[in-house]
Amino acid sequence: MPTPPRSTATINDVAKRAGVSAATVSRVVNDSGQTAEATRERVLTAIEELEYRPNRTAKSLAQGANQTIAVAVPTFTTPFHNELLKGVRFRLERLDIDLLLCDLEWEDPETSLLTFLERGAMDGLLAAGLSVDSEVGEEVRTMGRPAVMMGTRWNDLDSFYWDETAGARVATEHLLDQGHTRIGMITTHYESPIRDARIRGYEGALRDAGIEPKDAWVATGQTEKHAGFSEESGYEAMETLLEAGSDVTAVFASSDVQAIGAWQALRHAGLDVPGDVALVGYDDIKVSRFIGLSTISQKMHDIGEAAADLLLRRLDGTADDAAPVSRLVTPELQVRRSSGQSEE
Repeated sequence: MPTPPRSTATINDVAKRAGVSAATVSRVVNDSGQTAEATRERVLTAIEELEYRPNRTAKSLAQGANQTIAVAVPTFTTPFHNELLKGVRFRLERLDIDLLLCDLEWEDPETSLLTFLERGAMDGLLAAGLSVDSEVGEEVRTMGRPAVMMGTRWNDLDSFYWDETAGARVATEHLLDQGHTRIGMITTHYESPIRDARIRGYEGALRDAGIEPKDAWVATGQTEKHAGFSEESGYEAMETLLEAGSDVTAVFASSDVQAIGAWQALRHAGLDVPGDVALVGYDDIKVSRFIGLSTISQKMHDIGEAAADLLLRRLDGTADDAAPVSRLVTPELQVRRSSGQSEE
């Protein structure tokens, strides 16, 4: 049976009701320090009236015990999720916190998360790469511990998510602005809302420019590793575009690692980037800045840091608002030499 949800009242709500500071409430809850008896009674009354349930993690912090935060993503071996993790670690590195990493696997991350949650071995959860699923969402909502989701908007849960359609549109519009009219797209065979949103952005930009997208302009690789977001898959997809005689002069790849694979395929075919084919990726992983790959930045490090910060504030009861945070992040174009324009 799922754990019943905790009261939504926070330590700040109790402090306001009792007319004291949050620090005073903490002293009463943790029975630490001296508090006047009348003040203590007001705090206890406020706790009862608001049905406030002191978070066990906040209490353990006050007592000097460690807390454990779990980070669950489909895989830790992709540069994208590594950037998210770096942001999380940056926010937590000076705190006495145990970080528990959970690899959810690409094939069925939702089931993997449900199995992981049954163990109850963490005080707070950061999760990325999950599609909105009623069973998973309900389990996370009722697990009795705060959670922050990354990548998809979740109702009734804190979430940071990207405007994938806008990001793909910006990438395609950039290539259109460079004078290209035959623009290909490398995507993944793995069905997901992210894939569909990026295809919509790509096709929408073409149609707005008066260009009807062609099936021959869109290609995927066969390699299944990382759900098709891999260098191998990008290489294979670029080979498909070249063999199909699509005659594209520019390619938008739906991940940087796919773009890197495509770049290698073009080089092996004796073609120059950007002289023969311009190239834009997606994610802005670290290596892209060194090889001159134009791309779409999702600010993964910043989002990982912000998500971890929000989770910490949920854990200690100092979040500004009890209502779930829903933050839409708009990706930004990073222009480099692969798309045929001088870097800014």
